[in-house]
Amino acid sequence: MPSTALPKSTVSKKDILIVEDDQFLLKAYQLKFEKEGIATRTAVNGDDAITMIETTPPPAVVLLDLMLPGKNGFEVLGKIRSTESWKTVPVIVVSNLGQLSDIEQGKKLGVSEYIIKAETRIADIVKSIKKYL
Repeated sequence: MPSTALPKSTVSKKDILIVEDDQFLLKAYQLKFEKEGIATRTAVNGDDAITMIETTPPPAVVLLDLMLPGKNGFEVLGKIRSTESWKTVPVIVVSNLGQLSDIEQGKKLGVSEYIIKAETRIADIVKSIKKYL
């Protein structure tokens, strides 16, 4: 079951979905985005993210980790790209999987940006998200 699901009437143009299993990082993202006036929805594993894709309206942007419990981020990305109402949503991958093969797979699946977590500050991730809002 998804952690947070917003009814259609409360989804704004600035609503983003964060798919991240690290609770500390998830909370840090939420606080930073909410401080910037960006509403967030969250999923803590790939299965929850897929349920949200199937049952909720699309957000403005998806921030997606790749190493997740349940379905991995590549599987979630595949579901996003194969779901009619979600397939054009910008997806920013934020992962520590930084090998060229992972980055190429992400690009092949249509990610808008691929960010290496360990090399990037949350403030820079917020800037990336804002480009798509």
